[in-house]
Amino acid sequence: MGRPPPVLTLCASVSLLGGLTFGYELAVISGALLPLQLDFGLSCLEQELLVGSLLLGALLASLVGGFLIDCYGRKQAILGSNLVLLAGSLSLGLAGSLAWLVLGRSVVGFAISLSSMACCIYVSELVGPRQRGVLVSLYEAGITVGILLSYALNYALAGVPWGWRHMFGWATAPAVLQSLSLLFLPADADETAAHKDLIPLQGGETPRLGLGRPRYSFLDLFRTRDNMRGRTTVGLGLVLFQQLTGQPNVLSYASTIFLSVGFHGGSSAVLASVGLGAVKVAATLIAMGLVDRAGRRALLLAGCAFMALSISGIGLVSFAVPMDSGPSCLAVPNATGQTSFPGDPHLLQGSSLPPMPKTNEDQREPILFAAKKTKPHPRSGATPPQPALSSAFPGPPLPAPGHALLRWTALLCLMVFVSAFSFGFGPVTWLVLSEIYPVEIRGRAFAFCNSFNWAANLLISLSFLDLIGTIGLSWTFLLYGLTAVLGLGFIYVFVPETKGQSLAEIDQQFQKRRFALSFGHRQNSTGIQYSRIEVSAAS
Repeated sequence: MGRPPPVLTLCASVSLLGGLTFGYELAVISGALLPLQLDFGLSCLEQELLVGSLLLGALLASLVGGFLIDCYGRKQAILGSNLVLLAGSLSLGLAGSLAWLVLGRSVVGFAISLSSMACCIYVSELVGPRQRGVLVSLYEAGITVGILLSYALNYALAGVPWGWRHMFGWATAPAVLQSLSLLFLPADADETAAHKDLIPLQGGETPRLGLGRPRYSFLDLFRTRDNMRGRTTVGLGLVLFQQLTGQPNVLSYASTIFLSVGFHGGSSAVLASVGLGAVKVAATLIAMGLVDRAGRRALLLAGCAFMALSISGIGLVSFAVPMDSGPSCLAVPNATGQTSFPGDPHLLQGSSLPPMPKTNEDQREPILFAAKKTKPHPRSGATPPQPALSSAFPGPPLPAPGHALLRWTALLCLMVFVSAFSFGFGPVTWLVLSEIYPVEIRGRAFAFCNSFNWAANLLISLSFLDLIGTIGLSWTFLLYGLTAVLGLGFIYVFVPETKGQSLAEIDQQFQKRRFALSFGHRQNSTGIQYSRIEVSAAS
């Protein structure tokens, strides 16, 4: 009998490649939208339809994906979603009309949403307590890397004829690699435990391989049985506070702050946007290193606290420094038929201004030169690119000497806000959701919470400009800061610490309604732990 496959390495590749595909598909439209507008003569409404079609497909997946994951298994759901993604990418690459583009983006949205849920659950069930936090958080790191990769390819293919077809096509590469990794992994945790090269240690009970398992219906999520109602409260609270803090809207407003501190012109704005993406990647990597040491609860509390301080700081600064949101979408086609791209010194002259790349999640970030009402992605926190803007953009007024320090303070607060989200809510929310539910209903419960995540994101996004018009920009940001404070209290009271515990121990903790509110000490683990051993051919 040969050596068993390196399960941890393969699980890491599945998580990373899944996140990379998610982030790439989310952000690639930012570079493809301008050439699509020029090739198909898209109006503002048609551009919004094209951008929003991915969100509609993803929302559909969040409604039905849980049943697919629980019925057919996590591995099959990921493989199936990759096949769907290949079909959607083929539709986009060969599209000759807006209808085919919208269909392709909808199919891709369904695929990446289904894959995102299945990947987090699948990896969390295969690995042990010590590696679960890092490997599930690796998905969030993959999202940020995928977004930055899409920026690089968008820039490289900007001047290539029909380059947008290549932009959409390259998304299939990580999906194919992920599928190859899955071929060497077991279908689920039961199959892993049944392998002869894994044995239970420290007197723990063996997993139940299909017999004696409780059965749950979807309505059990709202009942007191096994404290399922308490688990649903934790899951919904995390996803709702993740959105109600307004982080997608703050990121969409980041363009104004970039312009106000002197990032004028296309190249400078792109550099600032990529820099913000690099900050997100760094914060996510730090969170990965701490999630199994400091714990999930500690990262959530720290991240939410810094989000409250930073967003309140932006609100206070905006009292003293007025920030204009810029023009709305006018979709003026390029009269010359020439396309200007990021880095072109004539970007603001004689052409429609393209939507600039964004950085991040359900990502992910800033739509430079614009602050229009859009539908940011709930998982990554990223705001989908906006339609092309009119070239008649006068730009922000030159900063007054007394305002320069305040404007840079606002930029610093923005960086802290982005880092805090990537440090806390970004990776930890989905890790906790993959841990707190029993395996029999985990897929449906995860998808249920994810659908509320999408709905809250759309509500916050659609109300942003109306809220500013009613109470003003400063009070809007301060309201988001107050919501973050409430989220801090929710996390402290309701969210237990799950680091270092097996999934069975977490399940028992919720059944007994014992919430570990102290996160400074390591909890005892008495559940099942596995150690890989060599099995000789004679056995």
